[in-house]
Amino acid sequence: MPVSTGKINGRAKVKLKISPAELIFKYYSEAPQAKQILLDHSRLVTRKALKIGRYLQAQGISVDLQFIAEAAMLHDIGMILTDTPELGCHGEGNYLQHGVRGKEILEKEGLPKHARVCERHIGVGLTADEIRQQQLPLPPRDMQPETLEEKIICYADLFYSKGESPNPEKTFGEIREKLGKYGQNKVKVFEQWRKMFEPDLR
Repeated sequence: MPVSTGKINGRAKVKLKISPAELIFKYYSEAPQAKQILLDHSRLVTRKALKIGRYLQAQGISVDLQFIAEAAMLHDIGMILTDTPELGCHGEGNYLQHGVRGKEILEKEGLPKHARVCERHIGVGLTADEIRQQQLPLPPRDMQPETLEEKIICYADLFYSKGESPNPEKTFGEIREKLGKYGQNKVKVFEQWRKMFEPDLR
C-alpha cells in the first residue's frame, strides 16, 4: 500500500512502497521485449514531463514532481494486456484499451491517482461523446486529463512513439499533423498546452 507523506495543493502526497520500475517488472517479467520498449518510452516521457514541471515551478506554479516521476513511468503499464505483438504484448485487448487496462492494474495496486493518468493520456484525451460517436472499444466516459500533472504527462507523451530505435522526439509540426486527423479541437488543446509548458518553442 502507498504511504501518505503530507499534502501538496491540498491533496495527500503519497510515497510508493514499490518503485515504478519494480511494478513494471512485476507485470512484465515474462515479456522482456515489451518491458524494454515500455521502459525506453516511459523514461523519455518522464524526462520531458519533469523538465516541464521544473520550468513551471520556476514560474511559481505548484507542481508535484514526485507524482509526475512515478505516473509518467507507469502511464503505459496496461499495454501488456493488449494484443500488440509488434510491442511484444500478447494479451487480448485492442491497443486503444491500454489506458483503461493500466487504470485497472494501478487501482488494484492501490494507486487511484496514478491510475487516472493511464486512462486519460490517449492523444489529448477523449470525451464520452467521442467514444460513443466513433464506436471506440472503450467505456463511454470522459477520459480527459484534468489536473496539471495529468496534462503535463499527456503532453509529454505526444512527443514519443514506442518501439522506434533510436526514439527521436517528434516535432510540433508532426504532432499537429497527427492530432489534426482527429479534429482541429485536438490541435487547439495541444497548442494551449504548448503555450503553457514550452512557450519559447514553436
